[in-house]
Amino acid sequence: MGLLDQIRADLTAAMKSKDKLTVATLRSVVAAVQEAEVAGTSATTLDDEQVQKVIAAQAKRRVEAAEAFEEGGRTEKAADERAELTILEQYLPEQLDADALAKIVDRVLADGGYSTMADMGQAMKAVNAEVAGKAEGRIVAELVKSHLS
Repeated sequence: MGLLDQIRADLTAAMKSKDKLTVATLRSVVAAVQEAEVAGTSATTLDDEQVQKVIAAQAKRRVEAAEAFEEGGRTEKAADERAELTILEQYLPEQLDADALAKIVDRVLADGGYSTMADMGQAMKAVNAEVAGKAEGRIVAELVKSHLS
């Protein structure tokens, strides 16, 4: 069963149990996936990795919205966004902690012989192949840059 099939099955179960928050969240994910499938010049079916990218984008939006609501003093809306985020995180791979990510970066840079900022592009490509979907690109780039400089 693919990831999108799992989401649709969970959506059906949430509908049957009348879990409004889960239903709304999963419907938005299915809609975002369908939108991504028809974007561009021709319609395609997304594989699990591409579906995870769509879910990660949805999760990032929830984090940003929760922060904005908290800054605006609307804590109840921020709590709703964070609740939706916890639902989305069930469908994403577990994120690496800082120590594990640093170890991977150290190992990949040593194995590839990357030592200068001129190697940044190749180093990022190698590290991203290792941590695909398990770490935010911005954080990976900062770590690689700090190790190379």
